[in-house]
Parts: sequence; structure tokens; C-alpha cells
Amino acid sequence: MASEQNRWLSAEEIAQHLGVSIDTIYRWIAGRGMPAHKIGRLWKFKTDEVDEWVKAGGAGEPKAGNTSAGEQEFFGEER
Repeated sequence: MASEQNRWLSAEEIAQHLGVSIDTIYRWIAGRGMPAHKIGRLWKFKTDEVDEWVKAGGAGEPKAGNTSAGEQEFFGEER
């Protein structure tokens, strides 16, 4: 049995872990390269991968007017 710390988390669980909304999680996957693994229709996450990505600045605020193509495609417009 996998240890609690090493198990795969759902998008809802990783959002709770980080204290952000699930919409933010999907935006980060699309536009900022958040480490996520798609299993069927579901996104799954490893806490250690996500924590390293956050520490490396992956979740930092983008500069004004610097919306990625992935975010534009996700939302259907430029922000």
C-alpha cells in the first residue's frame, strides 16, 4: 500500500494542499507547466513534484500582459 505522502492526489486535493481554487490549478497546468499527469479524463498530482515546482517559482505571478498561449487557449481570450 502506498504511503499517504506518496499517493496520487486529485485536482481538488492539490488545490486544497496549495490553498488555491481548482480553476487556478487548471490554469497553471495549461499555462505554466504545472507538473500533472492525465490518467483517462482525470488529472493526478504528486505532492513532491508540485511542491518543487512551486519552490522553483512556477506558481509566481506573471508579469502584466504576459499571458501564455496555453492560458489564452484555456480561457478563449487574452487576459
